[in-house]
Amino acid sequence: MGVVSEFLGQLTLSYGGEVEPKFPTVVPVRDFDSIRDAARIDAAIKTKGVDEQTIIDILTRRSYEQRREIAFDFERLAKKDLVTALKGALSGSLEATILGLMKSTTQYDASELKASMKGLGTDEETLIEIVCSRNNDELADIKRVYREMFKKELEKDIAGDTSGDFAKLLLALFQTKRDDPSNVIDYEKIDEDARSLYEAGVNRKGTDVMTWISIMSQRSIPHLRKVFDRYKSYSPYDMKESIRKEVKGDLEKSFLTLVECFENKQLYFANRLGEAMKSKGAKEKVVTRIMVSRCEVDLMKIRTEFKRLHGRSLYQTISERTKGDYQAALLSLCGGDD
Repeated sequence: MGVVSEFLGQLTLSYGGEVEPKFPTVVPVRDFDSIRDAARIDAAIKTKGVDEQTIIDILTRRSYEQRREIAFDFERLAKKDLVTALKGALSGSLEATILGLMKSTTQYDASELKASMKGLGTDEETLIEIVCSRNNDELADIKRVYREMFKKELEKDIAGDTSGDFAKLLLALFQTKRDDPSNVIDYEKIDEDARSLYEAGVNRKGTDVMTWISIMSQRSIPHLRKVFDRYKSYSPYDMKESIRKEVKGDLEKSFLTLVECFENKQLYFANRLGEAMKSKGAKEKVVTRIMVSRCEVDLMKIRTEFKRLHGRSLYQTISERTKGDYQAALLSLCGGDD
């Protein structure tokens, strides 16, 4: 195991133009039979009192592509739409989890962003978590899918729902101007950016937020990691401490999220999950969103970081902090104990 974990440790997930290696807990099942799965789900929905366990067993252990095939066969078999049937059969956080799995990761992100800007008041926490943790390609895909799903421009909606420097930062990230990682380490540029960040913040009265935004939204991730390291030779505070001193509110949360994701994205999510399940009444919306959006991306690695950070496994924590069918669905997505 030592060699394997060492190898996984070297595979840092980078944002830029490289393809990020995946560490999913949900993978395509072998010997897949969509017609059989569709028939079992149909029977489970028709059972008196609904057989939630069968629905969970099937839909949390199939890949998105497989779930799509099941939905196709279900409609032929039951003469109705699977999502509509699931909505009628399930409720609460279990319903939110299962319906989330019926969307692709990108569709799910787009829907969560839409929901965060619906009605009175904006759910800034969701906006920050999604926008500040997704890479260039993912953000471009989310914009495209958002347009397809809602016939609206995501950037317009964000601009209408947020304001000030917070809006400017989110919109800068959505311009997806981030450089691709380069094999050439530009020490001069690293030094220049580190100094600019220092001079725009800690070294002056007030903060030149636009300089921070342009550097953090346009430089490649490997470059920024080196910049933050170099930054310490100018500033008495590290980058995160400087952010806390210089800006407040949603802008502070956004910059901190960016820096945490640049340094170790899976640790950021492990932290979010830990915070959301700190007290008995878990923040189920946050837990659901992370488990659903990361289960086919990097949840396996988030699990490793969670255990390292909290000294107990994600599986154990879910077992203690949630209950019932919702708990069963999360444990299945989690894919095992560590």
